[in-house]
Amino acid sequence: MHLGLIGYGNIARGLIPVLAQEGAAPARLTVLAQPGREAAAQAALPGAEVVTEVAALIAAAPDLVAECAGQGAVAAHLPAVLAAGIDTVVASIGALADAALHDAATEAARRGGARMILPAGAVGGIDILAALRPSGIASVTYTGRKPPRAWAGTPAEGLLDLAALTDEAVFFSGTAREAALQYPKNANVAATVALAGAGLEATRVRLIADPAISANVHEIAVQAGAAEFTIRITGHPSPDNPKTSLTTVYSVAREILNRSREVAI
Repeated sequence: MHLGLIGYGNIARGLIPVLAQEGAAPARLTVLAQPGREAAAQAALPGAEVVTEVAALIAAAPDLVAECAGQGAVAAHLPAVLAAGIDTVVASIGALADAALHDAATEAARRGGARMILPAGAVGGIDILAALRPSGIASVTYTGRKPPRAWAGTPAEGLLDLAALTDEAVFFSGTAREAALQYPKNANVAATVALAGAGLEATRVRLIADPAISANVHEIAVQAGAAEFTIRITGHPSPDNPKTSLTTVYSVAREILNRSREVAI
């Protein structure tokens, strides 16, 4: 497979070894890096072809592109890649909480005959949630619980003294759209859950800083016409970025592996 990557940070660096471990290392790799960061991208992903413009990534004609760069990169590059007819795995799903971007990307995919693939990321249960949608979903609540240091650099710092917390504190309660837009590096899961199920306005979100935990804990509670379920995932944080659950790397890898294997699951 010729794989294209948008970004070469934490997720991308973890992704390539997982693919190799599973016997699916890409035969060719093209990486879209920010201008001025080509050397760092080349060092992080030896053997890759590194480009700095989305037009060059499209011209390289990868079989599949995986976005691993954050919400800004989704806004800047996703519509063009989809319009060119290239299926794209989107890791930073929270970007699609912007209604205009969501519509633009969807229309670009339609024009290009491409698919915008949204992996489960750090959470589980997305398959059954999406399956239940036609049965009618009465309620969906997502609760994101992380150690205080994982909320550093977010609006939570203005609401809590993160370093001094001794008990858990709920600092956000609102819609999935609000959570994804206000906490772009922490709440991609909220958007994933919402897009799979009840939508960005109807999905309720609670975000918690909890000094008693060292992992990222995701909980989903769903009531639907065909079933009810509750799921709790305790994901190990990425060693390089505590805002990101390590499971996100494996979720993106799964989508890529399903493109190259005889059996997709």
